[in-house]
Amino acid sequence: MSLRKVFMNGIIKENPTFRLVLGMCPTLALSTAAVNGIGMGLATTFVLVGSNVFVSLLKNFIPDRVRIPAFVIIIASFVTIVELVMKAYVPSLYEALGIYIPLIVVNCIILARAEAFASKNGVVASAVDGLGMGLGFTLALTLLAAIRELIGNGSIFGMQLMGAGYQPVLIFILAPGGFFTLGLILALMNSLTDREKA
Repeated sequence: MSLRKVFMNGIIKENPTFRLVLGMCPTLALSTAAVNGIGMGLATTFVLVGSNVFVSLLKNFIPDRVRIPAFVIIIASFVTIVELVMKAYVPSLYEALGIYIPLIVVNCIILARAEAFASKNGVVASAVDGLGMGLGFTLALTLLAAIRELIGNGSIFGMQLMGAGYQPVLIFILAPGGFFTLGLILALMNSLTDREKA
C-alpha cells in the first residue's frame, strides 16, 4: 500500500469519527467550539504520530504478553508531553479541554492504530498512518464543532457571523446537539458513500 493511500485512508475511507465511529467521548463533549476541535484534534494527532513511530520501532522488542500495557505506557508518555506543553503555552485551551487531555491515553483510536497498524508496519508508514488518522480526526472534530458553534452561538472560532437579530439554537451547543449534528453528518456521509457504490 502506498504512503499516499495510507495517509488518505485516515482522512476519508477510515476516518476515525465518520467511518469507524471511534473516540466519541471527546468528539461529542468538546465539539461545542471550533477552536476546541482543532486543539483536541492536533493534540491527538501528535500522540498518534509519536506513539505509532515508537510502537513500530519497538515492536520486535516487546513480548506479546505485555504488548497492550507497553503500548499504553508509550501513549501515556506522549499524552504527558502534550499536556505539559499545552499547560505552559496555551493555558486557555488547556483549561477548555480539561480532563479530556489525559483521557487521550485511553482513546480507542490511538490504541487501535498502535495494535492494528504500527505493530505490523515500518516506521515511515506508521508515522504517515498516524498523521492521516490524526488529521482525519481533527477535520471531523472541527467540522462538527464549527456547525454546532455556528447554529448554537452564531459564531465560528469566536467571530460573530450572524447578525444582531439571530436567535441561537442553544440545544446545538448542549449534549443533544452533539448527537443530532453527528447523526446528520453520518447520514450524509453514508448517503454519499452509497451513491458512489451505485
